[in-house]
Amino acid sequence: MSSVTTVGLDLAKHVFFIHAVDGQGQLVLAQEVRRRDLLSFFASLPACLVGVEACSSAHHWGRELMALGHDVRLMPPAYVKPYVKRQKNDAADAAAICEAVTRPTMRFVKVRSIDNQAVLMHHKVREMLVRQRTQILNGLRGHLAEIGIIAAQGPVHGRALAGLLREGDASIPQAVVTALLPLVTQLEQLDAEIKESDAAIARLAKADPVANALMSIPGIGPVTASALVASVGDPSSFSGPRQFAAFLGLVPRQNSSGGKPRLGRITKMGNAYLRKLLVVGAHAVLFHRARHTDPLRCWAQKLMETKPFKLVAVATANKLARIAYAVMTNGTSYRAAKA
Repeated sequence: MSSVTTVGLDLAKHVFFIHAVDGQGQLVLAQEVRRRDLLSFFASLPACLVGVEACSSAHHWGRELMALGHDVRLMPPAYVKPYVKRQKNDAADAAAICEAVTRPTMRFVKVRSIDNQAVLMHHKVREMLVRQRTQILNGLRGHLAEIGIIAAQGPVHGRALAGLLREGDASIPQAVVTALLPLVTQLEQLDAEIKESDAAIARLAKADPVANALMSIPGIGPVTASALVASVGDPSSFSGPRQFAAFLGLVPRQNSSGGKPRLGRITKMGNAYLRKLLVVGAHAVLFHRARHTDPLRCWAQKLMETKPFKLVAVATANKLARIAYAVMTNGTSYRAAKA
């Protein structure tokens, strides 16, 4: 066991698999370990390189193993998959992780702290509440459409339907009101909880200097700024703004061969939540472009003369991502140049 230098750890709920090799890459150990015995097993090993696939519990185990003196490196599962030799099982996964963690070109995920994970939990809870609110609004719209009551699209008009149910409109039978009132009550509760979540995220963003600098960028508010700081952490892991935009999936998908570049739709890889927030922020930039004459909006206005609105919004989100990378890297606020 003293000759172990690299370990591939395949995480699970209760039964973990370990693949350990020495300095020459020769197999030393390959076995299952129960959850209760995992820390004691690694405590018996010398300080070594431990590869783990990034998943929901990877950051917890990363912190625990780092406390034991090991060098823990998390990797995206998609980057580990090519190293799986044949069949998919725990032993093959652990061997692939052990092989992938030693590659010089492998990209790693930073182990998060408890505070960092708590900030991200604020965002995940808020996102879940927003989805539930959308489901309720769609449910109200669908049920009332069955009795001939139609409203225009949008959350404002959906809440107008909820107002009709709460006030007891004469055009709605009492039996329908009784059936749908629980949805109205839940909608009001979700609105209050989302408002509290927004306030908590705004407080977190205000207390962070990097988030404050990001909020100086057009289209980036407290939610997007806080999510960028909590998700990205150290931007120095990216080679530049272009790679950062590619990490968020805001660049065209390539299908090039023989020196002929073929570009398609955006890749939609990476963090979908950050990408959505940036695209929504880009919509806000475009909607208010007539009030400003800075180079960003002038560029977007010129592009809209020949391109559809949604395409320009995604292109603007790409620019916002690059500007955010520059702000996080330089530690300064955004200053719009004069047009």
